[in-house]
Amino acid sequence: MAGRGTFGRVIVLLVLIVLLAAAGILWFDYLGIVESRKFFSPLYSLFGMEPPRGVSTLPQEDGDLDADRLAKRLESIDLRSQELDLREQELVRKEGEILQVSQEVEDRLVSVEERERTFTEMLRQSDDRNANIRQIANYINGMPPKNAVSNLLAMDDQDIIDILRAVEASAVQAGRASSVAYWFSLMPPERAAEIQRKMANKPVSLP
Repeated sequence: MAGRGTFGRVIVLLVLIVLLAAAGILWFDYLGIVESRKFFSPLYSLFGMEPPRGVSTLPQEDGDLDADRLAKRLESIDLRSQELDLREQELVRKEGEILQVSQEVEDRLVSVEERERTFTEMLRQSDDRNANIRQIANYINGMPPKNAVSNLLAMDDQDIIDILRAVEASAVQAGRASSVAYWFSLMPPERAAEIQRKMANKPVSLP
């Protein structure tokens, strides 16, 4: 009799353990920690009950916490991707601005270099012309007056003016009288008057 009583108690304890385990599993399933609704669905159907839903915050999920975490990670990745896209667009915009400024600086540098070359060429040509004018002035000054005037009258007014000024400067530097006034007296009056008028209007040089 004692053996039967002990066996009965063991059976009761096993049943209680099974019930407690089942209740624990159902509770964990309700919390979304484990997935057991499919296993217990026949039992719910037997009693005409609807299997309980989990506590998932997603509208179309069954309370799976792993799915919740995955969804949140995907959302976080999507936000990060959008942030990176915005940064990339900003970098592209700034790169475009830098390239534009760089191109403008390069264009200005090219313009400055071109102006410098033009100015250098003008100075070179001016130096060459001045040297030629001084040389011609020395030749003209060494000729007889009539020959000198004849050669001058064959030139443009500007060249005549520059040569006459070079002759005067050379005379002043050498401390002697200039032949320019005498040359004017040998020129036709109209041509001499026109050259003198231009010299008076442009004391340094004619354009």
